[in-house]
Amino acid sequence: MKLTILGGGGFRVPLVYHALLGDRGPGRITSVVLYDTDSSRLSAIAAVLRQQAADTADAPVVTATTDLDEALRGADFIFSAIRVGGLEGRTVDERVALDLGVLGQETVGAGGIAYGLRTLPVAVQIAQRIAAVAPDAWTINFTNPAGMVTEAMIPFLGDRVIGICDSPSGLGRRAALALGVDPSTAFYDYAGLNHLGWLRGLRSGGVDRLPDLLQSSDALSSFEEGRLFGADWLRSLGSIPNEYLHYYYFARETLAAVQGVRQTRGTFLLEQQSAFYAETGKHPDQALELWQKTRAERESTYMVESREVADAGERDERDMAAGGYEQVALSLMRAIAHNERASLILNVRNRGILHHLDDDAVVEIPCTVDANGALPVAVSQLTDHQAGLISAVKAVERSTIEAATAASRSAALKAFAYHPLVDSVTVARHLLDTYVEQLPNLAYLRA
Repeated sequence: MKLTILGGGGFRVPLVYHALLGDRGPGRITSVVLYDTDSSRLSAIAAVLRQQAADTADAPVVTATTDLDEALRGADFIFSAIRVGGLEGRTVDERVALDLGVLGQETVGAGGIAYGLRTLPVAVQIAQRIAAVAPDAWTINFTNPAGMVTEAMIPFLGDRVIGICDSPSGLGRRAALALGVDPSTAFYDYAGLNHLGWLRGLRSGGVDRLPDLLQSSDALSSFEEGRLFGADWLRSLGSIPNEYLHYYYFARETLAAVQGVRQTRGTFLLEQQSAFYAETGKHPDQALELWQKTRAERESTYMVESREVADAGERDERDMAAGGYEQVALSLMRAIAHNERASLILNVRNRGILHHLDDDAVVEIPCTVDANGALPVAVSQLTDHQAGLISAVKAVERSTIEAATAASRSAALKAFAYHPLVDSVTVARHLLDTYVEQLPNLAYLRA
């Protein structure tokens, strides 16, 4: 089978290839095509993959191209992980928001909207090319903002595009381990949008074990989300939020922490990855070693400001080893390709599961996956608090999609103004004006 990776020069691609190297079953991926618009980044990542595969017999054959149609043709699966505007664009996303006194996170709030506005037009074009060149392929979308991008691609690809994220599965796994439960045997009653969801139940042996977890301060303090939110707040909620909800529940503290650091997360990653690609270009024989060193530093500093606000300490090795998006992608591909029934938390059309949203709204919920794709399963309904926040952010996502697909400046303004973390229409106007001025990819929204 052939897997095409869009954004094939991206830093996290070796994680996907590593997962493929460990898949030795029949009908596995035998061909990987890396597609990117940057040939130098493609060369660097291809060098990492060659060294990863050095000791593996029959490793998937890797090729690279800057021709999109060539990359798509004949693909069984297409993995989309593009970053329109690069990390340079992310630094603008973050800094513009912070300078105007609102959170500038990559996928949450104003930064996430700006990221969506420059990504969606390209994602839609890619979806159109997939429909034309590889209509039978399954597209796995990890391009952020993942739920929003998946919803924008569905009109062209239908249910053959599925969004993935590692946050929900990582949360579920950590919660299960804190209870002493085998994560592979548990059912996770999780629901929300991408980067905006809650674990409301954890069933094992027919019993919901989440109440036991919420009552144990020691168990809660043993994993990332328990430390981030604190036992008292989690008990008040009666659920465990996705780590990204820290930006909502502790918005003021997080904003102050981010404004107080020398560089934003995007600036850190830009400097770090620029050094990696430059060094790999000079020393391709050391590509894997350089990548591993850079990745370790990247992972250990993830969401550092939020952990400082919560006094959560450094990331635990067990939290970082919880299984990333590459394992979700591999499980999804195997379930579809081999009709191996699997339960995964995915970004798919709602289909009436969450009563507060319409059927076509892309939500992040547990699904049963087989050769027919992903079918969402019943979960408990949202509380008023959860439904209100999700409905508000879904309106932001849809206004962003409208802005990108119709080149509508008024829709873009609504997206910024509607967001719960943007507290003023005046600020929303300044955000839009400044992003359009500083981001070349948003020229289509100029007045």
